[in-house]
Amino acid sequence: MLDPERVPGPIDDSRGYLDLLGPPEPAASTSLSIMQNPVFATIYERAWRPVFTRLFSLGGTSTKEFDRQLVARLGRAGDRTILDVACGPGNYTRTLSDQLTGKGVCVGLDFSVPMIERAVRTNSGPRVAYIRADAHEIPFPDGTFDTVCCLAALYLVPDPGVVLDELARVTAPQGEVAVFTSLRTPLTSLPGVSLVAGRSGYHLFEGNEVTDRLRAAGLVDIEQTVTGQAQYVTARKPG
Repeated sequence: MLDPERVPGPIDDSRGYLDLLGPPEPAASTSLSIMQNPVFATIYERAWRPVFTRLFSLGGTSTKEFDRQLVARLGRAGDRTILDVACGPGNYTRTLSDQLTGKGVCVGLDFSVPMIERAVRTNSGPRVAYIRADAHEIPFPDGTFDTVCCLAALYLVPDPGVVLDELARVTAPQGEVAVFTSLRTPLTSLPGVSLVAGRSGYHLFEGNEVTDRLRAAGLVDIEQTVTGQAQYVTARKPG
């Protein structure tokens, strides 16, 4: 499945996943540094994710139920290929793979060694594969996956616009893209919140920032659902 022209160097497959990046480099931001911490990878599901889910839900409907419905839709039964970008410890990746049939597979992609290694230990499965790679340069050919998602992670990456372009690029014609991420609201625009977010490397997306970028990348049928301080965006690639 890999595009040889997009693979930056040797591939290491000795630890249960494909590593395309080699030894980790120093993180460019506080948030990325945290993601490369082995301790954080351990507590992510138990502490970090529930806290962020509650914060995202403030002032609106709970993200938990909408999240459940979206994951069920993305992981529906069928002989399909799914790419879970910035998959972290693989919580979504494994769930998305459960109903796949035939040659269906869900690939989890992340840059963090601790996250990927935890994903391999705790969220492997017969239709799951993991790859350590850069979401800004996804190492797959155009139109590879039926479903491409980036759930609760896009606000952490250094250049989210480029990542959105990559999500669209590797989606197959008639395939779908789904994003769950932050949103700039009156609450998240408060000076203290914006200051902390900026210094930590967390990106607060403007109202149409994600939808406009996906539209510019050629996607259609774009829908945005706001839940408190977060947004779910889904789109389709024509063809």
